Amino acid sequence: MKKLIIIITILSFCCSAYAQEQIIYQSKNLPKADTTWVFKPKNYKKLGKLPVMFLLHGYSGNYKQWNGIMDAQKYADEYGFIIVCPDGLFSSWYLNSPVKADWQYENFFFDELYPNIKQKYKVDDQNIFISGLSMGGHGALYLFIKKPELFSGAGSTSGGVKLSDGFGKFGLGELLGNPLADNELWKKFSVYDNIDKLKGNTKPIIFDCGASDFFYASNNQLKQKCDELKLNATYISQPGAHNKPYWAKSIKQQFEFFKNQLK
Repeated sequence: MKKLIIIITILSFCCSAYAQEQIIYQSKNLPKADTTWVFKPKNYKKLGKLPVMFLLHGYSGNYKQWNGIMDAQKYADEYGFIIVCPDGLFSSWYLNSPVKADWQYENFFFDELYPNIKQKYKVDDQNIFISGLSMGGHGALYLFIKKPELFSGAGSTSGGVKLSDGFGKFGLGELLGNPLADNELWKKFSVYDNIDKLKGNTKPIIFDCGASDFFYASNNQLKQKCDELKLNATYISQPGAHNKPYWAKSIKQQFEFFKNQLK
């Protein structure tokens, strides 16, 4: 089966030509095609290997969400990153569902998306980062926990780091097989309950959450756990809610953070 069925190139002109590409993946791991939007810095062809930022969107969003928050092309130009915005298919939570054979997003990410991006673009292997908002914040940290060797660091903004916070909401019940609230599956797939697997890992993590966010208490608990594990984790608690203005502020802070981590 072909994994990559079409590439749409969007040309723009501002002093010099650059391209954005939308890659449509057809995967046995997903119930439908996945569109990924890639933003390259201007003068890409003249540049050497570049850092990469995978940005995962939130619940009910799609691959366009981040560009609507931050103008991803502007960020690619300003910071010199290749920015990769995959589609989380509304409610995948970027997990391998234990009950749906065609909802295996983790497998899609590691077996198809990640290697294809590395093959297609001039990627600096020493500078590959991942972050996301809400569902995507959880997804970014969760994927980092799964295979930290593939990333140089990870971030999250307004992340749903405890899946039990979404009991009865956000498509999580259907994804996990509608377990009861006290079922261990909620912990098995949660960042908070897996973060200890990073003990001894020194790669940088940055996460934040607004003080008026419904995920705020759990992010504070995650911060405490990171401190106990002595992880290289930066936590930012600041005014704000679970909304676009907060994420626009947060992602700027995260790009500044990751720029300072470049090797």
